[in-house]
Amino acid sequence: MTVGATSWVIADGYIPPASTGPEPDMTSHDSACILNAGDAPAHVELFLYFTDREPVGPYPLTIPARRAHHQRFNDLEGPEPVAIGVDYCCLITSDVPIVVQHTRLDSRQAANALMSTIAFPG
Repeated sequence: MTVGATSWVIADGYIPPASTGPEPDMTSHDSACILNAGDAPAHVELFLYFTDREPVGPYPLTIPARRAHHQRFNDLEGPEPVAIGVDYCCLITSDVPIVVQHTRLDSRQAANALMSTIAFPG
């Protein structure tokens, strides 16, 4: 099945700088939740954009065919770790159509907040 797009934008990136609760489950984070419903692996690249410096990327991922993948931005390492407490935007490109949803867990307070929204297909 072909569903999705090959370019996506998450315009509201921000990893909260503190967490409350047991780690790693309750660690504050941003995630890109990616669905590859197709019959071929998706070769995906993430590029991060900032208000005061040049973009960083690519962060390469491969999502197998007919699989879901939840990528925490906190866990991205190369070309550099994603800064905590810094606003960013993310451009996600793929060689096959995918679907991307953005999720943020903000556990800075004991009353945690989980936000999720579909990314913008380009």
